[in-house]
Amino acid sequence: MKTRTLGNNGLRVSALGMGCMGMSYAYGPPSDKKEMISLIRAAVERGVTFFDTAEVYGPFINEKLVGEALEPFRGQVAIGTKFGFNTAGDARGMEGGPLLDSRPEHIRQVAEDSLKRLRVEAIDLFYQHRVDPEVPIEDVAGTVRDLIREGKVLHFGLSEANAETIRRAHVVQPVAALQSEYALSWRRPEENVLPTLKELGIGLVAFGALGRGFLAGTIGEDTVFDKTDFRGTIPRLLPDARRENMPIVDLLRRVAAEKDATPAQIALAWVMAREPWIVPIPGIRTFPQLEEDLGALDVTLTPDDLSMIDEAASKIVIRGLREPESTLQYMAD
Repeated sequence: MKTRTLGNNGLRVSALGMGCMGMSYAYGPPSDKKEMISLIRAAVERGVTFFDTAEVYGPFINEKLVGEALEPFRGQVAIGTKFGFNTAGDARGMEGGPLLDSRPEHIRQVAEDSLKRLRVEAIDLFYQHRVDPEVPIEDVAGTVRDLIREGKVLHFGLSEANAETIRRAHVVQPVAALQSEYALSWRRPEENVLPTLKELGIGLVAFGALGRGFLAGTIGEDTVFDKTDFRGTIPRLLPDARRENMPIVDLLRRVAAEKDATPAQIALAWVMAREPWIVPIPGIRTFPQLEEDLGALDVTLTPDDLSMIDEAASKIVIRGLREPESTLQYMAD
């Protein structure tokens, strides 16, 4: 398995990670626990060493699943998890969902609880899940810095933070990685965020590299999402938008045909080809998905390929917001 380094403090992980959220949260009914444990362990056997979860996924259920699945592989894998939502819920934050809470005392409590659920002595990568406008980022970074000094956390991460926030946090505690949506269909990070990461030596952990499944070519105009699948609320994935956004999938299909690959493999290979410090974490729920996504590592996109893709993609306008407005306000747009 090819590897990549996130940040300047030696966090080396597989070039392709595994997003675990959808196994138990947000993408329809939860999958069978035993099957998901087998799937995660199969990923390790295939060389995947980087797994993504968060306390809010479930809540708690996904961390417990990942912790149980990876317990036999301690020291061989890295787990990224996240704090920043108040899963108990008080009067602050988002309407209709978990509430933001990055107060230092809450961060510490989440760390202690996540250590238990993940069955580890230290959290490999501890992200702030969303920037809390009520808590200075310096206080957040300082709290994680203290947890690192105490040996409870190894690396600090941010998620969906803008360039200014990244810089402010990095002064207090070096940031190993930013997790953010990045895909052929969502390239806004290239404007300010990616240059900042490159300058500071911070890695990018890319979620949504498959456009929530749309870029894989498996979501058609007539697809109906389960009521428990949050994709049914994403403006970009509503039926009319899907119809208008299909040209980006057609582009991937054309390249895939030339490379004897699948659209999903091209979408992932494109993300990995952007920079050597970008690691996509596609959501994987089935063994065929695992094999398909790992196949992206064998796809070579030449400079000419990338130029052609960029030129073709520049002529395609993607319709619809990437998140519902209620949650988009907490993301780095």
